[in-house]
Amino acid sequence: MPSATALRVEIERALDRRFPAALTPVPRTISETATTGVPEVDALLDGGFPVGAISEVSGPQSSGRTGLALSFLAQQTQDERVCAWVDAGDAFDPESAAASGVNLQQLLWVRCCGASTVSAGNVSRISPGWKAKTRAPVWTRLDQALRATDLLLQAGGFAAIVLDLGDMVPEHGCRIPLATWFRFRQAADRTRCCLVVLGQVAYAQSSAAVVLECAPCKPHTAGGTVLNGFSFEVRRGRQRFTQSVQGARKPPASTWSATSAWGAEERA
Repeated sequence: MPSATALRVEIERALDRRFPAALTPVPRTISETATTGVPEVDALLDGGFPVGAISEVSGPQSSGRTGLALSFLAQQTQDERVCAWVDAGDAFDPESAAASGVNLQQLLWVRCCGASTVSAGNVSRISPGWKAKTRAPVWTRLDQALRATDLLLQAGGFAAIVLDLGDMVPEHGCRIPLATWFRFRQAADRTRCCLVVLGQVAYAQSSAAVVLECAPCKPHTAGGTVLNGFSFEVRRGRQRFTQSVQGARKPPASTWSATSAWGAEERA
């Protein structure tokens, strides 16, 4: 008995003249994209991050994932679009963001950190104006980040939201239910928001339209002592609605460079 693949090929050959590729669905394409501000990455993604979808940027520390996200937000906020940064690890640096060109007046920073508590017997009170030296439990901060992202997506009005899970260990991020990512995907599509997820590995799986894998390349120095910038390698791990290139053994990749803030000031 012939296999399903053999039957499909036989039917397509019989209908080749009347109905070309009768059983082959036409690949969908996402026409609306938002530039990342990095020409090499835009070329890799056919224009930039897809609008109304989830884009994941994964990689280890110092791999360029945060710099790419800041470059993307710089393009959005300079066009007077409102954006948000959901900071699960409380590691966002506003000064670095401003140096990268982000308009902080157009950016909502959501810091996920627990309230400080002081216990006296059976009484627990919150101490105003005092910040605890220890951070909140990882699950508390992760839950806060997911809830905040959900609220922002459902509210609408944000052109881009960055969910920064870069400080989360992969074991915790991989426990996020797939239903959560599916809900984020539906909300982003409805509100036409670019949801960019940063992490050490990819978490959203099939709900992500684009997955970029970042890796550090080499530093740029002047005189062997002054750091002027970095080169990064970015590889397209997956991109939905795009035809795969036949015979390609490796996914498309490219390199891009980021300049230090003091180097940009010297050139200015």
